[in-house]
Amino acid sequence: MIPLSTDLPVLAINGLEVRYGAAAAVQGVSLRVSSGVLSVVGRNGMGKTTLCKTIVGLKEAAGGEIKFLGTPLLGKRPDVIHRLGIGYVPQGRRIWPSLTVDEHLRIPNTPAFPKWTRERIYETFPRLAERRNNGGNALSGGEKQMLAIGRALLGDPRLVIMDEPTEGLAPVIVDQMVELLRRLASDEGMTILLVEQNLKVALSVADHVAIMVNGAVDRIVGAQELRADRALQQQLLGVGKQATRELTA
Repeated sequence: MIPLSTDLPVLAINGLEVRYGAAAAVQGVSLRVSSGVLSVVGRNGMGKTTLCKTIVGLKEAAGGEIKFLGTPLLGKRPDVIHRLGIGYVPQGRRIWPSLTVDEHLRIPNTPAFPKWTRERIYETFPRLAERRNNGGNALSGGEKQMLAIGRALLGDPRLVIMDEPTEGLAPVIVDQMVELLRRLASDEGMTILLVEQNLKVALSVADHVAIMVNGAVDRIVGAQELRADRALQQQLLGVGKQATRELTA
């Protein structure tokens, strides 16, 4: 675990390039995240998931740099990046169907004196405590997402990368996830990079939003500014009129 420093951004990405063969998936992305939540939004296929995977070491970069509290990440293995203090909640949850909830929570490497233990995960997600002996294939979508987040928290992360955490969830579970994200950022002091297709969620938990277009960050805008700019929502995100009415209601 890297010691905390007030002089360095938690996450600094400069000129990041990622390719799939000849195709550029991420093109010159630069971001700085010092605290709180930064939401990353964009249409499908804009490079958001590739960005997440590259930060946590699951995808090799073709150029640029990524630093976590000043420490370069490119070239490091995912397990090393995890131990530095970065948690990852992948798109699709990635829950093993044959392992129980409790077995999932025993897998991650944890610090010697962890703030987040299995017991605390069960206190935070009482539903997981009730289902601790159930296999991953017996969990609902919301329960799988709770488990994916709980698994990431066991490393006591300073930074959490979350890729589409509310995808496919019922509205009541989405509301619970929003409250959890706010609590992790405000009460636990975690920094969160949130990739989210649900624009209402993205705007409700972050002060600023990075908009990705064709693998690049087109702009970073204030959440309130984007909420009020219907033309920008439709131009860059393809958000329909009904959705914009819900955002401004």
